[in-house]
Amino acid sequence: MIDGPAVTRLLEDEGLASWAGVVGQQLDRVLQASPHGDWPRWQAAISRLPRWQSGTVDTQDGAFGIRPAGAPGAAEMVALRDALMALHPWRKGPYRIADLTIDTEWRSDWKWNRVSPHLAPLDDRLVLDVGCGNGYHCWRLAEAGARRVIGIDPTALFLAQFLAISQLVRPLAPDLARRVTMLPLGIEAMPEKLARFDTVLSMGVLYHRRSPMDHLIALREALRPKGQLVLETLVIDGDDDRVLVPRGRYAKMRNVWFIPTTGLLETWLERCGFSAVRTVDVTPTGLDEQRTTDWMHFESLADFLDPADNRLTVEGYPAPVRAVLVAEA
Repeated sequence: MIDGPAVTRLLEDEGLASWAGVVGQQLDRVLQASPHGDWPRWQAAISRLPRWQSGTVDTQDGAFGIRPAGAPGAAEMVALRDALMALHPWRKGPYRIADLTIDTEWRSDWKWNRVSPHLAPLDDRLVLDVGCGNGYHCWRLAEAGARRVIGIDPTALFLAQFLAISQLVRPLAPDLARRVTMLPLGIEAMPEKLARFDTVLSMGVLYHRRSPMDHLIALREALRPKGQLVLETLVIDGDDDRVLVPRGRYAKMRNVWFIPTTGLLETWLERCGFSAVRTVDVTPTGLDEQRTTDWMHFESLADFLDPADNRLTVEGYPAPVRAVLVAEA
């Protein structure tokens, strides 16, 4: 599943010695604990994926594409779809594998389009993607030239989905596959003051943290001096220093703690040691960006909004608006 010694060598090679010294034990604790009751079923699904040996990997129309040489037969495509559907729900993407499109809940390519113009040039950069989901943005970052991308996310299903995509990519684009790694860990597993990453992304994470300041400090400590932070999170409207603290759920989510204005968020970043702080995008989340699909059958944004007024959540709070901020360590 994950080659612990190889991960240790990778971290050592990237100058992350303090993490390399503990990551093997961290992975053993996670993987030996049996990450999820469905893990054997997910592994079986991954084992049924085709083993194409030639083809191309690219991005077209926002979908991360894996294109085998030649056209797979109808029976092979049915087997491919069945194996990937066994990893339902697919939340981040889209992916296109041969002629099969995994139409994920989120159009994560739209977020990429909002973020990517503000990234420092990625050539030869070491990148950390915190809360990477199934790794969609990790692949996009590597495609855009990053030397190495490490994604971290403790969700077992996201790891299974990443392993499925990685298995399909590896024989077709071995260099790309080599440059992308996902670890089933949270940011708490990272040693303090690594000061090594050139770029750190935290997208869709901050509002889930009970202590947003601690999260921002942890992000800064992972960055080398002058390294770039890309932060994407929920915000509320306003030019003042207000913050929404939901009394219960927000858009049916239990674990939403703090939703600030962009002005207050900029202040938080500055107080946590960042400079050159800028808000570069503010976009309401629309029903065409987050929705139920064939690949994600559960409730989605339409179910989280007030049916009489989609400017509000079902709890009466302002509907989701997301901002992208960039800053330097």
